[in-house]
Amino acid sequence: MQKKQDEWHWQWNNFTNDNSFLFSEWIQPNELKDFAGTDVLDCGCGGGDHLILVAQNCRRAVGVDLNTADIAREKTKNIKNIEIMEGDIGTIHFDRKFDIVYSIGVLHHTEDPTASFNNIKKALKKGGRMIVWVYSYEGNFLNRTLLEFSKKYFFQKIGKRLLSLFSTLLTLLVYIPVYTIYLLPLNFLPFFYYFQNWRKIGFKMNALNVFDKLNAPRTFFIKRETVTGWLNEQEFSDISISSYKGVSWRASGTLK
Repeated sequence: MQKKQDEWHWQWNNFTNDNSFLFSEWIQPNELKDFAGTDVLDCGCGGGDHLILVAQNCRRAVGVDLNTADIAREKTKNIKNIEIMEGDIGTIHFDRKFDIVYSIGVLHHTEDPTASFNNIKKALKKGGRMIVWVYSYEGNFLNRTLLEFSKKYFFQKIGKRLLSLFSTLLTLLVYIPVYTIYLLPLNFLPFFYYFQNWRKIGFKMNALNVFDKLNAPRTFFIKRETVTGWLNEQEFSDISISSYKGVSWRASGTLK
């Protein structure tokens, strides 16, 4: 059972993830229009920003989060087709099933990503669509080693306001190579494709992404073979698994 983590409450109380461009890319080849007329479950809804996007298209949207249900509930209180539940996606039981179940950027932060996936799968109707986006093991050597080491011995020991300031300064520094050497066709550079997004989204969103990586108390980097096991051909059809910017997996399938 996952314990509550105050880090996430502080993050989503101070940041907003309202970039529809990224969400649309993370759920590909699925599209927001595919949510029309469906009952949808957002597993790890954070502050509710993705729910707000989805609710414009679906019939009913339910968001569940262990740490930030109060924030999501307040942010979505005037949207009639959104319901917020508090719970651990690794253990929560739902008394109904959904047409679409998605988890964007959350499974890799849970106590046991595979157990969490298997649990939210129980909430999916037969013929329903499962959509997940997770950090990949492949392409993340520097994050798996240098970043995680730095988090353990420094970033997780400082206050959140100081961490936020540090993230902002680090974001500014990263812009230097992003708009110089990374403009050259040198796709062998680490995070080459990932940094293409930095030139598409605003500074606040980039700073949030940096803070998110430094703030997360636990991060697993998921191998392709693990994702393939989640969305296996025995249980799912119309399976799509693709690398996103070389640092994450976006995957979906229809439950048989």
